[in-house]
Amino acid sequence: MDIPVFILAGLLVHCVFLVSIFDIYFSSPLVHGMTPQQTSLPPPAKRLVLFVADGLRADSLYELDSNGTARAPYLRSVLENNGSWGISHTRVPTESRPGHVALIAGFYEDVSAVAKGWKENPVEFDSVFNESKYTWSWGSPDILPMFAKGATGDHVYTFCYAAESEDFGAEDAAKLDMWVFDHVKSFFNSSRNNQTLFSALNEEKVVLFLHLLGIDTNGHAHRPNSREYQENIKQVDEGVKEIASLIDNFYGNDGKTAFILTSDHGMTDWGSHGAGHPSETLTPLIVWGAGVNYPQKVTTQFFEDNFLKEWKLENLKRLDVNQADIAPLMASLIGVPFPLNSVGTLPLEYLNTSALFKAESMFTNAVQILEQFKVKMMSVKTMYILPDCVSYHFMLLEYFVCLQVSLCKTLINLALEGLSYYHTYDRLFLGLSIAVSFVGWTTYVILVIIKAHTNLTKTVPTNKKKSTVLFYGFASAGMIITFFLLIQTCPWTYYIYCLLPVPVWYAVVKEIPVIQDLATNVLSLHIGQSAGFLLVCILGIEILVFSFFYRSALTVGLLVFAGWPVITQLWIQAKTKALIWTLLCVLLAIFPLMPVVGREPNIPLVIAAGLLTILISFFSLASLCKSENKYRDNEDLKIFSVALSTYVVGSTHNSLKIKQGLPVMNQIISWMTLALLLLSPTFLFERLFSILLSLMSTYLLLSTGYEALFPLALFGLMFVWINMEQEALQHYGLSLKPKLAVFNFTCTMDITQFRQLHLDDVRRSFFFVSFGWLLYVMSFSCFSSFDPASVYCFLTVFSPFMMGGLLLLKVAIPFVLVSCAFEAVQVTTQLSSKRYITCCISALHFFFLVKDYGSWLDIGTSISHYVLVMSLTIFMMVMNGLAQLLTTRRLGLPRRNKHHSM
Repeated sequence: MDIPVFILAGLLVHCVFLVSIFDIYFSSPLVHGMTPQQTSLPPPAKRLVLFVADGLRADSLYELDSNGTARAPYLRSVLENNGSWGISHTRVPTESRPGHVALIAGFYEDVSAVAKGWKENPVEFDSVFNESKYTWSWGSPDILPMFAKGATGDHVYTFCYAAESEDFGAEDAAKLDMWVFDHVKSFFNSSRNNQTLFSALNEEKVVLFLHLLGIDTNGHAHRPNSREYQENIKQVDEGVKEIASLIDNFYGNDGKTAFILTSDHGMTDWGSHGAGHPSETLTPLIVWGAGVNYPQKVTTQFFEDNFLKEWKLENLKRLDVNQADIAPLMASLIGVPFPLNSVGTLPLEYLNTSALFKAESMFTNAVQILEQFKVKMMSVKTMYILPDCVSYHFMLLEYFVCLQVSLCKTLINLALEGLSYYHTYDRLFLGLSIAVSFVGWTTYVILVIIKAHTNLTKTVPTNKKKSTVLFYGFASAGMIITFFLLIQTCPWTYYIYCLLPVPVWYAVVKEIPVIQDLATNVLSLHIGQSAGFLLVCILGIEILVFSFFYRSALTVGLLVFAGWPVITQLWIQAKTKALIWTLLCVLLAIFPLMPVVGREPNIPLVIAAGLLTILISFFSLASLCKSENKYRDNEDLKIFSVALSTYVVGSTHNSLKIKQGLPVMNQIISWMTLALLLLSPTFLFERLFSILLSLMSTYLLLSTGYEALFPLALFGLMFVWINMEQEALQHYGLSLKPKLAVFNFTCTMDITQFRQLHLDDVRRSFFFVSFGWLLYVMSFSCFSSFDPASVYCFLTVFSPFMMGGLLLLKVAIPFVLVSCAFEAVQVTTQLSSKRYITCCISALHFFFLVKDYGSWLDIGTSISHYVLVMSLTIFMMVMNGLAQLLTTRRLGLPRRNKHHSM
């Protein structure tokens, strides 16, 4: 197979592997066509007011300050005297959109839905707002529209401030909450002069939603332990008190208003959220007003988190719920149908109603979830031929419905188990199909490399008869699989996953002669040598896999790399280079041990990294450009760019620290830096150093601490690696070693035809994959602990996709450095370009580690690892192409013609 065809086939196969995991694990759990369910008894409240303090941690609200006084005195008095309280336990990802969907719609949104849209509904789902008579909401343009545009009819109204107001660099983000409170006040005042609005407000089943984003924004910008965050909580407390009083007075204190205050997610001490730390998943819940229980005194109560004593609330009963349970609570209080896709269980202890109302509400809750089970079961039943036990399962559920209301919770749990069962019904056979394809493709890649680049196999004449039989045999298997999928009415993607093993294994079986020769040669090798080589390969792969769970494994791996020259002749052959290699490996091994989360920005360290880059640049360029300062024009510009970026970083963060916002000129310079890729001539060292300078400017602007030093240490190691590999060429007798000082990328030919593979090539490929793995694991940690401060030089206004794009750019920069270095290793050592077997094997390992049980965090983490490793394989292929472009193409400023001596 030609190399371009092989690479294209590899990309397509890996894309299928990557996409398959979303069909298998990330398909939407939502079903449609259920009958709405609501309690027939009159509800205790006519209206509901929902306050969502975005980013508010439970401990930040409930704990007392250093003086022993409540940080939110009004809400503290409510939970002590007027209402019920507890903890709302969120699920990951602890982000605003999935948190609000769980609160208002009652289900936990799948990852695919989050990826499809932010402000609008990517899939249709029901919500408390949709079921209400009227809903008015105030707050962020990132949250409110998705519930309005997904509602039927015209009864959900939104009032949003401008997106530009969500500025992390603003003097105080509490103004966002003040905007909400002020507009709610104006709304009620204006309603007295608007009879239509006044009448609508006096209807039943009305919801008022106040989304308060200031706490979240201040937490990101200043951290949850800051004065700004804690002062914002006090301002929200005062605002809630004013709004509650305003609404009570507006309705003549009729006692028909229920109030709920909660949060969509919490926040870590370092100002991030999205993962599963308790500070992110424990959010406050305070409910008071019509139909809500008063505080319940208790003598003892126990919770594993041991917060009660710290909060001085050990004598008030704490009622914990899952975040999705709040949706049925709201629906029950105002008497609207439970959201159709809700999986929440009504927390009865919050209700102060008759036993009959509680029983009816619980029964309605159970039937509503059972309706989802029925629809889900029928949708699967029409697609697949199910065993008879399914009918018994259904009959058992119907039996529970007819038995008695006291078993509603059992019915709910059983129905939820049934939903999960049918949602994952086809997971096994799809997973097996992908696993079989995985093994087949990895085997095929190994055979192609051995066949094309070794002398272990001999050419065998093609047997046309056997080839024909083989072709028709696999074609028949494909037709049988297709027929099976047709009668099951499966989605079109299932055909891809289930038919992929057919061509992959057909290609493998065609290489039977290669397999036979390989087996013969392997058996002839020394057993100890073969076993040792195999053991080293397995150990190396396992260290890479282990590093995803424990970053310190990367440190161990780099320390092992540091000893490479010692166990070879390189320590004697090139002592100075070997010593530098060892020292740089040890230096790089420190970075995986550095804290990823929980660290404060260290801008002086970023500035120091910039100054060090400038210093190294002057010494390096003086050495590389001795001949009449050739090619210095573009390099001087890049050094100036690094210096300018260093200044912008310090200036920007200083301006934000004194609350003067992001300087416009700094922002312009930062964005202009992205366009700087003025590449030097294609001589190896000049080109690689030019790439470093071009990318270092942007990397400095996106750094907030020690990571600014990482590209320098990495580039130094890559530079030495190129020299070390050139020294190692003599071990397999090349007639001519290229001189790196004058090596030109554009003068290289098709290097794969020059020599066959050597065992050193396996080590080189493993080095490359390991360095890529190092970057990827550290990048994964960077994503999970994203700090908005890293993009403050470019923008401070909240923009998730723009910020995510800049973060991806930051992650890609070290990859570019490693890929360009390996491109240099490849062309100077005449190494084959097929080098992704290690990634494939590791991805298969993670495929078997994917969990469909345990906590959502465990499941999500295992799937994330698989997706990341699969992405790494594809990403490294793309980086290979980019490296070739960067090393062989030239783009520069017009410069004066000079006479250069050769």
